[in-house]
Amino acid sequence: MTSTTQARLLTRARTGDPRDDGPKILEHVLGWTLVVLLAVLVTRAGLT
Repeated sequence: MTSTTQARLLTRARTGDPRDDGPKILEHVLGWTLVVLLAVLVTRAGLT
């Protein structure tokens, strides 16, 4: 195998392996916090 082929194999696009997802609970908590914050700001601004 040439070094170019090895480099291409090592730098190929990731396919989204489930083990690479990281801490899902943190993503959910931060996502819902953002949703609630946005809802509060919209309500306070009187846009609803």
